[in-house]
Amino acid sequence: MIIILKPNAEQAEVELLAKRMQERGFVVQSIQGENAKMLGLAGDTTTITADTFARFECVDSIVKVMEPYKLPGRRFHPEDTIVSVGDKKLGGGHFGVIAGPCSVESEDQILSIARDVAGSGASFLRGGAFKPRSSPYAFQGLGLDGLELLKIARQKTGLPIVTEILSVDYLEEFAENVDIIQIGARNMQNFSLLMEVGKLGKPVLLKRGLSSTIEELLMAAEYLMHEGSSQVILCERGIRTFETATRNTMDLSAVPVLKNKSHLPVIVDPSHGTGHWNLVEHMALAAVAAGADGLIIEVHNTPQYALCDGQQSITPEVFHHLMKKINRVYEAVHE
Repeated sequence: MIIILKPNAEQAEVELLAKRMQERGFVVQSIQGENAKMLGLAGDTTTITADTFARFECVDSIVKVMEPYKLPGRRFHPEDTIVSVGDKKLGGGHFGVIAGPCSVESEDQILSIARDVAGSGASFLRGGAFKPRSSPYAFQGLGLDGLELLKIARQKTGLPIVTEILSVDYLEEFAENVDIIQIGARNMQNFSLLMEVGKLGKPVLLKRGLSSTIEELLMAAEYLMHEGSSQVILCERGIRTFETATRNTMDLSAVPVLKNKSHLPVIVDPSHGTGHWNLVEHMALAAVAAGADGLIIEVHNTPQYALCDGQQSITPEVFHHLMKKINRVYEAVHE
């Protein structure tokens, strides 16, 4: 619900109204529109009517918001959100590339890749310390040891680190050491994890679920934002369809749809979206042309020996040339 305020509304009464709504359990957000000031209410507004505000002179009218998501939506927040980590930014006209291996395998490996992608212009370093694998016999990651190696790579290169959390058991370690916490596709609707990560108030990269709709993705973001995380990045990483030629089906239409519906930054993962290293460049450039705020790309120095997802990882050399093309496409789209 959106409460439209009168042009001459007194600030003291507006603050009292906001307080009363918070006492009733609503999340209240102030909105500055082009022609009016408003308050957004997130929560169960089924019992709210115009009579609820009859005693508040500052209220002009109310508008029911039909979408089930509120906090990620543009009705509540018309301006683009910019996610910031130090001097690195995503969204609101700031484009960035997150690059690195699927899994952290050793100190030499992560340092070598981190230096290479930093030198090619990447803004953030990705790397899996904990890996959700379909098979219990597959490499599960180095765990906390992998997190320590990511910290070393950050110290050596200056790249903020992005890595996936699988369990609330490691909330403290992630809160202290990770710059952007990733919620993977398999955990997009792990609501207890979303709520606990949201309470940390740190930037979160939220990947679309394997078979999730755009509305379900935005509702997952609602969970994070309701708990206090305002810095959320939405990631299209391909969805499961009947097609078997690629690992997933890259839904590039999700980029303009999400940017129309939400103020949050939208990035694309062409590595998981295709599952084939030789398709990554095509879909990365297409994502930039579609208006994505960034990309997340898997890079490995020896993909043929990678412990995880080597078939969809590009080499540092290929990444270097790809970054040049990405920059040219971005400049052409935004000239």
